[in-house]
Amino acid sequence: MGTEGRCEARPGALIRRERLKRGWTLADASARTGLPVSTLSRAENDKISLTYDKLASISRGLEIDISALFGGETTPQPKVLGRRSVTKVGDGRRIETANYGHLYLAADLLNKPFIPVIAEIRARTLAEFGELVRHEGEEFAYVLEGAVVLHTALYAPVRLESGDSIYFDSGIGHAYVAASEGPCRVLSICTGDEAQRIAGAEVEAAPFRIERYANGR
Repeated sequence: MGTEGRCEARPGALIRRERLKRGWTLADASARTGLPVSTLSRAENDKISLTYDKLASISRGLEIDISALFGGETTPQPKVLGRRSVTKVGDGRRIETANYGHLYLAADLLNKPFIPVIAEIRARTLAEFGELVRHEGEEFAYVLEGAVVLHTALYAPVRLESGDSIYFDSGIGHAYVAASEGPCRVLSICTGDEAQRIAGAEVEAAPFRIERYANGR
């Protein structure tokens, strides 16, 4: 049931197919997603991986589920009682960013009301992180390992140690920054429609080291 943990999402073909199915030019898609034509063209050719905000815009503009962008079916799933998804060690969908290594859990289920993600925090300063990210909905984060500082557009930075947690409006600009030596990992749960529109950023990021999970860390 799981998907290979070392597989990276390559949504370019799907983005192009969904755009053409609607009879849109790249300029039409640009107007609906708010992204430059050049960005959409590179995304369709899998020449870039996309930031959280950019894939959120594409998913919203094309009205497709994030799991479809991860390789799932694009047809709607009927609501059924008792569904479940088991993600074993080494399974899940991995998205690499300059700031995070994301491992998406239960990635095979479409139309989830929330998205569970294990994120390895990489940026160590706000300047290194860059522009704050935001997405509709709410977010819960629990620090699994190390310490992080959560910067937001409304509140003073808050330091969170292993075992600490926070719940906040994810429509507020925010950024997680590593605040201790060694790995810093967070379990993040995002809600809302845009929780379905998640992705990573830069290509050529270092491999996500999922071996740690097998060792109980």
